[in-house]
Amino acid sequence: MTIRISIKDLQPEAYKAMMALENYAKSTEVSSTLKELIKIRASQINKCAYCLDMHTEEAIKLGESERRIYLLSAWKESHLFSEDEKAILQLTEEVTDISENGVNDLTYNSVIARFGEKITAQLIMLIVVINSWNRIAISTRMIYKK
Repeated sequence: MTIRISIKDLQPEAYKAMMALENYAKSTEVSSTLKELIKIRASQINKCAYCLDMHTEEAIKLGESERRIYLLSAWKESHLFSEDEKAILQLTEEVTDISENGVNDLTYNSVIARFGEKITAQLIMLIVVINSWNRIAISTRMIYKK
């Protein structure tokens, strides 16, 4: 695989802005494990190996079960995810695939009813941030090195 540019090195101010968003994401009220599930699911959809490697490792460190991680791509059919988690994963898929149909009213209203406006705003931002990282990692062919 050909080595590509480093946004961090060539555009440090842009990278600094991304890190500010990442730091915001870390500060939200959403549980750390749920944040990792959002990151993994969006990264699965976007096929971002860098982020999948990083966030599956982090989820396991936080206590997430490997079984749930394995089933994350089939969460709709799995009994291992709560209704709250399913609502968030549906939102994650719709925001990640925003050009398909946007975010439908049923999904949006379900998340608002379960979590309220403040947490819904945080969830949307968490999804936006991981999608941005996926695009950076994929376009520059970043390789995760622990």
